[in-house]
Amino acid sequence: MVFKKKVGAGIGVMIIKDNKILLGKRHDDSKKADSQLHGEGTWTMPGGKIEFGESFEEAAKREVFEETGIKLNKIDVICVNNDKVKDAHFVTVGLFSEDFENEPKVMEPNEITEWQWFELGSLPEKVFFPSEKILENYERKKFYLD
Repeated sequence: MVFKKKVGAGIGVMIIKDNKILLGKRHDDSKKADSQLHGEGTWTMPGGKIEFGESFEEAAKREVFEETGIKLNKIDVICVNNDKVKDAHFVTVGLFSEDFENEPKVMEPNEITEWQWFELGSLPEKVFFPSEKILENYERKKFYLD
């Protein structure tokens, strides 16, 4: 029997407050950073895998709350991306929210070590590439960039 790799589905949520974006620092240890797309040591938007039966919005609300304690009130799908590395392939749905409650807290310290707000024009050096692509779609006002 031949094992065939499968494409995964995930979400990344661009949360904006006062022209600043929320990003979390992934653990430097690849086992703790828990990313098949190898994002250890990078800054990332909150997000994760879509569970069976969830809508994009449900997945975003669940993941954001689990990771940050933030409750999203209004959320919109803004883009879709095709994210690939040598051994993993994900379709990532980008979502956007500026209507939320609570301040971010580190809820999963084994994966994300801190949350910070960054000016959109002054992002940290190492941003996780799926998050970079969502930002690029947002800035270019595109739904999909090849």
